[in-house]
Amino acid sequence: MADQEEEQDNTGDQNHKPQDLPQVLVLKPPPVLSVIGEESFLSNKYQFLKAWESPLPLHQFLTAHAGSIQAILCSGAAPVTDDLLRLLPSVRLVVTASAGTNHIDLEACHRRGISVTNAGNVFSDDGADAAVGLLIDVLRKITASDRYVRQGLWVSEGDYPLGSKLRGKRVGIVGLGGIGLEVAKRLEAFGCNVLYTSRKKKTFLSYPFYSGVCQLAAHSDALIICCALTDQTRHMIDKDVFSALGKEGVIVNVGRGAIVDEKEMVRCLVHGEIAGAGLDVFENEPDVPKELFELDNVVLSPHRAVFTPESFMALCELVVGNLEAFFSNKPVLSPVMDV
Repeated sequence: MADQEEEQDNTGDQNHKPQDLPQVLVLKPPPVLSVIGEESFLSNKYQFLKAWESPLPLHQFLTAHAGSIQAILCSGAAPVTDDLLRLLPSVRLVVTASAGTNHIDLEACHRRGISVTNAGNVFSDDGADAAVGLLIDVLRKITASDRYVRQGLWVSEGDYPLGSKLRGKRVGIVGLGGIGLEVAKRLEAFGCNVLYTSRKKKTFLSYPFYSGVCQLAAHSDALIICCALTDQTRHMIDKDVFSALGKEGVIVNVGRGAIVDEKEMVRCLVHGEIAGAGLDVFENEPDVPKELFELDNVVLSPHRAVFTPESFMALCELVVGNLEAFFSNKPVLSPVMDV
């Protein structure tokens, strides 16, 4: 009987009318929901207002729900701007299904008393694996060697040129946050010398710290970019950094494309002013400079470094946890900015 009563209670919970549930605005579907599906996780607890499914223009859709939307679920594909927030006076939480927050006007959120959460460290392991994988690929010419064999050139041209050893390399990490720290751990296991630059020196770490990117590049054989994109980091990797890195230097980017001056990077690669690049992100995605397609010393990935089924599942659970905490008046789990 108790089991039947519990089942009835659970059924009752699942039969809430949508209008009785807390309303969460989704401007565009974050990739995590398209991979896993939202129903089993979320639809019985929240009413998701899917702006892209409405026949109304966005402004009218938002105006119609302005008084009832309390939270926004977003990703980099749908910016959360000051103008958007002005239309939604009841919003008190923005949940982004990404580690980066450059698509959110954090100042506007702070001014309005809106909490912001992100993916926290959900992507750290996978991002670090991909970063080190890209570095190994460039140094050991794995992708280029694969093409060489597939094209039949091993038979016609002979042995492929040798790659370079990873052990002993001085690898500078730009941004020693969640992903950067995991990159450092992996590189240590490979016998690399880890250096870094970050907003602040990490006093609990013994890695050599450099206050500027140029100084770091001058002492590194490779740079791995793991930092966030901000006004301060946009085009931070510029001509001077490439010059300091030198002709034998390699750059790997799993951060954001616009952290690098892409035109300058392409020029340096084409003219042999740096040795190679492993790139998961680009300045104007999905457009990639065509000059890179012809370079055997460049490895390209379509912004998938941090994404695996396991990380998507963990992210979905974190999104649910942040929403549940907020609507239960508890501290959110992965605050970027809490109020």
